[in-house]
Amino acid sequence: MGALVDGVLAAEPRLGAVRVLAIDGPSGSGKTTFAREVVAELRARGARVALVSTDDFATWDDPVGWWPRLADGVLHPLAHGEPGRYRRMDWTGGRPRLGGWVEVAVPDVLVLEGVSAGRASVRPRLSLLCWVEDPDERARLNRAVARDGEESRPYLADWQRFEHGWFSADRTRDHADDVRIVNSH
Repeated sequence: MGALVDGVLAAEPRLGAVRVLAIDGPSGSGKTTFAREVVAELRARGARVALVSTDDFATWDDPVGWWPRLADGVLHPLAHGEPGRYRRMDWTGGRPRLGGWVEVAVPDVLVLEGVSAGRASVRPRLSLLCWVEDPDERARLNRAVARDGEESRPYLADWQRFEHGWFSADRTRDHADDVRIVNSH
C-alpha cells in the first residue's frame, strides 16, 4: 500500500488542486476495506482526505446512472476549490430513497471508492486508478451477502451479472495504474 500512497501524493492534481484516487472493482472484492486503509495511511502522512463511496449513490435499479449527482455535487465544486455536498441513499426499510446530506470539504486527496468509481468519463480527472478484485465470484457474492443480509442475495447476484457487463464495456481494469488481487482462499 505504501507505493500506492506514495504514487497518489506524488501525482499531479487533475481536479483543480485535488488529487483523485479511484478504487474500483467488482462488488465484494474488499474495495471499501482497502479504501479505509488507504485513507488512514494518507491521513497519517498529513494529507487532508475525503472518502466518497459509490454505495452512497447506487441502487439496485440504478447501478451507474446516478453519476451526474456525484459530478454536480462533489467533483465540479471541488475542481473549483469549493466544498461539495450530496445526499446519501438511505436504505432504511429496504427501499432506497434520498437521505441526509453529506458535506465534502476540499481535500488534498479525494478517494472515490466503489463500483464504477474509475469509469471512463472521470479518468481524465484521476491522479490514480486502483483496481481491486477477487476472481472467486462465489466468495465475492457470499462476502457481499454477509455485509448486506441474506435478503439481498438475489439482488447481489443480479448486480454481479450487471457489473460483469459494465466492466467489459468500460474496460476499467485495463486502465488501472495499480491492480490488487484478493485471494479468498
